[in-house]
Amino acid sequence: MPSPADQRPPRRTPPPSESDGSAPVLPGNVLLDRVTLELGLPASGDTSPARRPVPLTSRLSTGELAWAAVASTVRAAGRSPARIDPDRVAIAYRSDRALTIDGAAPPVWAPLSGFWRTTDGWIRTHGNYPHHAAGLRAGLGLRPDDRADAVRDALVERTKSEAVAGITGAGGLAVAVAAEDPSVDRALREGPLLDISRLDAPPRRQVRAPRDTAPRTDRLPLRGVRVLDLTRVIAGPVCTRTLALLGADVLRIDPPHLPEPEWQHLDTGHGKRSALLDARSDRMQELLAQADAVVLGYRPAALDRLGFRPELLAEEHPGLVVAQLSAWGTDRPEQAGFDSLVQAASGIALVESPDGDRPGTLPAQALDHSAGYLLAAAVTALLDRRSREGGSWYVRSSLRRIAAELLGMPRRDEPETVVEVDPRPHLARFDVDGRSIVTSRPALTGFEFAAPHPWGSDQPVW
Repeated sequence: MPSPADQRPPRRTPPPSESDGSAPVLPGNVLLDRVTLELGLPASGDTSPARRPVPLTSRLSTGELAWAAVASTVRAAGRSPARIDPDRVAIAYRSDRALTIDGAAPPVWAPLSGFWRTTDGWIRTHGNYPHHAAGLRAGLGLRPDDRADAVRDALVERTKSEAVAGITGAGGLAVAVAAEDPSVDRALREGPLLDISRLDAPPRRQVRAPRDTAPRTDRLPLRGVRVLDLTRVIAGPVCTRTLALLGADVLRIDPPHLPEPEWQHLDTGHGKRSALLDARSDRMQELLAQADAVVLGYRPAALDRLGFRPELLAEEHPGLVVAQLSAWGTDRPEQAGFDSLVQAASGIALVESPDGDRPGTLPAQALDHSAGYLLAAAVTALLDRRSREGGSWYVRSSLRRIAAELLGMPRRDEPETVVEVDPRPHLARFDVDGRSIVTSRPALTGFEFAAPHPWGSDQPVW
């Protein structure tokens, strides 16, 4: 029986040019134009492509996806994508590898996160959070202090389905590494990448004018806008970090009982305030009542249980822009996920296999970062649209939808030659609570980050 790697459809190589002899149409430009249309942005006279490819080496069009996602935010902010620096984008997409805290690189991946062989293939686990690692061990019948070698030995005796069922049933995170299914991806691509709808009757309150009255050309495009950040991990925080970069007052709220890994917050917390608050509190409703936008990054089912269903938020807080990002989409509301798990389950891991057997990975957590920039573009565009039309607006996307987009773009038989980028011109340095932090500079050329605040160090007030 052929292995999953043998079942992959033939890889497509982008044509060198159009049949009429014209210059090639780059997939990043095609994607940017489609996102521009979905967001209702005015047609741009700036059609210049990327100056050169974003150096994210892979078989899939990872660099083209990254360029289009960043360019979407740039265009929504009223700037020209022609200024984008491909090297800067590549460093920003791999920001976890550029990060140092007091001169040391933090441990980004926990020992229980990774690919594991079973009797009939591979699975991918995610154990970076302690409660997920505990669920993984419990699902395999291991002791609380067992290490990676015990996980390996337990999994090599199980099938993929047995392993995934046991781990997820105990509260851990695991997926089977699967071959891509072109029919599933095609169906996903038939829907928009950024699903936008209007959620309101006419607003009961007047839309607040920006508090900064300086001419738009002399100020950051989102200055005076308040954004409530209810996201975690990478994709949502990249979105809200970008909104803060564009001038928004971003307040991130986390539950007091669920700490965020320090490195992860320092990598994506730039320019935001960070506070701890129970989502069910009256104070949360007060914050929502004064917000212009809220970005949601928790599982759809969890948001419903908290009373944060987008339609309900728009009803209770007219004029609100609601952005929702999930791993798998709203049709799988209970399933938690991360970029690495979506890569494995969607077929990306096998497309990027180094040898046709072992799963591979993209050169960055490109689904997360692309989702963040695309959602930031949508929020920026919808805030502008609200200022002109009023109304409550909703945009949603998922890592799985973005994976389908990437799988539908041109690909190569083998990865491009690795291009080494000197990271030094693309690094920022901050002092955060007495600690020396080095992070990547913004992918958006012409803007600079403000320092991240320590996690949970601010009050939950505007």
